[in-house]
Amino acid sequence: MTYPPDAPRLARGGKSIYGAPLGILMLEARFPRIPGDMGNAGTWPFPVLFRVVRGASPERVVLGGAKGLLPDFIAAAQDLVDLGAEAITTNCGFLSLFQAEMAAAVKVPVATSSLMQVPWVQATLPPGRRVGVITVSRASLTPAHLDAAGVPRDVPVEGTEGGREFFRVLITAEKQDMDVALAAQDILEAGRRLVARHPEIGAIVLECTNMPPYAAALREEIGLPVFDIYTLVSWFHGGLRPRRF
Repeated sequence: MTYPPDAPRLARGGKSIYGAPLGILMLEARFPRIPGDMGNAGTWPFPVLFRVVRGASPERVVLGGAKGLLPDFIAAAQDLVDLGAEAITTNCGFLSLFQAEMAAAVKVPVATSSLMQVPWVQATLPPGRRVGVITVSRASLTPAHLDAAGVPRDVPVEGTEGGREFFRVLITAEKQDMDVALAAQDILEAGRRLVARHPEIGAIVLECTNMPPYAAALREEIGLPVFDIYTLVSWFHGGLRPRRF
């Protein structure tokens, strides 16, 4: 057997799993993970490691403020790092509450929330334009969530809790199936309300990690750039495995 002349002669160990440097902490839920959803492995053009945090239901994390769950998320993140993850992210933007504690505990880069993109996107906009946020639950997104992600407290926010499908499937778990067209309408209607109330908005950040399947339609609907957990994780992974030229 021959090897390329530039191949390393020493293979280094120390991990259980190789080739998947990004670990994703998942909430415990049973709703559909359609393509584009963070919890659908086919969404990602690179391998990832998943770990479900037992007891961390969407309702408990979003509506209940994730009370009492920090030790469980730290333990799950540490397990992913032990397996081979070189960085950690989560599949709920409301976990921004745990950003500082998790980064300190696991000793690898951590990005808990899509909301962390808000200040970055704001820096790209011309004077007089602002970032707007669409979240799964406007009433539950507190100043503490925003502070933890570095988001100004006066950021314009719109939620989907008044919709017909998205919130009641993902958060209150009223059923396990989902009408994707109705869910899409909930996102589009939230976007229309947001820009109608705040015409100065120049870009949108989607808090919820289940919203990327609808980002392209929202971009077409409102004519503004849309950022989500897919854009965040793609950037994050790009630093873990820079492209060779």
